[in-house]
Amino acid sequence: MCGIVGYIGKRDVTNVLVGGLKKLEYRGYDSAGVAVLNADKINVVKTKGRLAVLEDKLKNCELKGIMGIGHTRWATHGEPNDVNSHPHLSNNGKIAVVHNGIIENYMQLKEFLMSKGFVFKSETDTEVISNLIEYNYKGDLLKAVMNTLNDVEGAYALGVVCTDCPDRFLAARKDSPLIVGLGEDENFIASDIPAILEYTRDIYILEDKEVASISAGNVDIYNLLGEKVQRDVFHVNWDVASAEKGGFEHFMMKEIFEEPAVIRSTISSRIKNNEIVLDQFELTDDMIKNCEKINIIACGTAYHAGVIGKYVIEKLAHIPVEVDVASEFRYRDPIVNEKQITIVISQSGETLDTLMAMREAKKKGSRILGIVNVVGSSIAREADDVLYTWAGPEIAVASTKAYNTQLAALYLVALSFARKKGLLDDETFFNYLEDLQKLPQYVDTVLKERKVIQKFAYQHFNAKSVFFLGRSLDYALSMEGSLKLKEISYIHSEAYAGGELKHGTIALIEEGTLVVCPLTQDHLFDKMISNIREVKARGAVVLAITMDKHVEEVSKAADAVITIPDMDPLFAPVVVVTPMQLIAYYVSVMKGNDVDKPRNLAKSVTVE
Repeated sequence: MCGIVGYIGKRDVTNVLVGGLKKLEYRGYDSAGVAVLNADKINVVKTKGRLAVLEDKLKNCELKGIMGIGHTRWATHGEPNDVNSHPHLSNNGKIAVVHNGIIENYMQLKEFLMSKGFVFKSETDTEVISNLIEYNYKGDLLKAVMNTLNDVEGAYALGVVCTDCPDRFLAARKDSPLIVGLGEDENFIASDIPAILEYTRDIYILEDKEVASISAGNVDIYNLLGEKVQRDVFHVNWDVASAEKGGFEHFMMKEIFEEPAVIRSTISSRIKNNEIVLDQFELTDDMIKNCEKINIIACGTAYHAGVIGKYVIEKLAHIPVEVDVASEFRYRDPIVNEKQITIVISQSGETLDTLMAMREAKKKGSRILGIVNVVGSSIAREADDVLYTWAGPEIAVASTKAYNTQLAALYLVALSFARKKGLLDDETFFNYLEDLQKLPQYVDTVLKERKVIQKFAYQHFNAKSVFFLGRSLDYALSMEGSLKLKEISYIHSEAYAGGELKHGTIALIEEGTLVVCPLTQDHLFDKMISNIREVKARGAVVLAITMDKHVEEVSKAADAVITIPDMDPLFAPVVVVTPMQLIAYYVSVMKGNDVDKPRNLAKSVTVE
């Protein structure tokens, strides 16, 4: 959940660290800090608050050196304050550590170290690591770090600087992402690629339980047995502009506007000669035909995409699908076996709950299909088959374009499975492919009408509570619309199945309550109109989202209507989610919130 940057080379180390942290602030912004080695002393500057506060503090400091580590924090252990901010020094001041993740046995380790005379200044689990490295240090920093990591339990990505090693620093990871950037007479570490893309496109992706020794001219990678590990260089082929705002006020709006292009990227390369060709797939026709059940595992926005996937896969491929919140999956002793396929969905490919649940399913014999955005991520490496979503870097904490592309990927999977099972004749299949390929232009049409959405948001941004009602795919979609609104506007919001309205929810409807209703499923259209009339009779204000063909009838029931082009209702979620994202965006802007960095949230969730 935190951002880490490290550097060694001839550049101004402080500028490199702060510049890299700016690219990673979406990963955590409770506090920030840097540690720079100068001669035989580690100088640490850190502070509570956004990175801008650290920048102001650094103006009065002169940090000189060729090596340093930096951190931007999303607080887990200890409140956000100056003392709990990273980096953390060891007792003797010779070792500094930055850390992403959670050390689960830190209290036992802390008690042991206190019995040895160590004094702790912070409430963090990270300070245990710096002091344990000091305890284990007998002149060999690499060995001290390895011994320390053999003692800790939990997740970590680490940067370690020591005064006794002025020509190198160490990095390590387990269940939290960390990369090594390779330059000429300089090298870097970072939690994510954008932090170092300005300087290099060549990286090593560290794997679990590996330690990297990094000097200006060399990088050596070791496992925890001390054996050297060979690693291929990964070349980043997307440009710096992809991680910049590009003239938009916020990353979130830029990423919403990228949706047509990234949906097209996810779909177009997989449709060849009127057939779906899924890259990096070794699932055979027999595996698909004999599959008894599909498990879909994900968190948050990706989980909501999985619920859409359930409806679509069951309809097209006739395979039972069970969707699980990843954090619950492995703790309920799930019934999984080798006759099942498990689909894990994650934008980052590093979501810890999802990663752990995937390993549980794999251990029980299920074949794993990963739907991820980040090439070379942990889920991508460990899954049996991978389907990349090609959404490009997503910087805003609230996910938008990643969701659209996850849906596109799930539609490809559903259609591919149905085709391999012989459930779709040529005409039906080709019609579905044609509809699928029209989705980018449909989303583009919605974006051109955004001023209607902006006006509605202006009229209702002071709402205290909002309800999203839908049926079938519209209900699954409503869960994501509700999440987007609450994430960045801080307005209480809930999603309900329209048929559940009379089973309690309607008691919460009162004069002026805002209700958002997507109506795209033709076979349930009349029932949703009835639901709208029910809430209107109790004083609700209703915003409906529907296709052009239904506007006249919906306008008679709802207070306001947002339209999308006519299309096959099966594919409507990919398009309808865009106006929902725009509603959340405009409401947040009008409330004066930090759209890209909502409170208490971080982009990549690498803690359980």
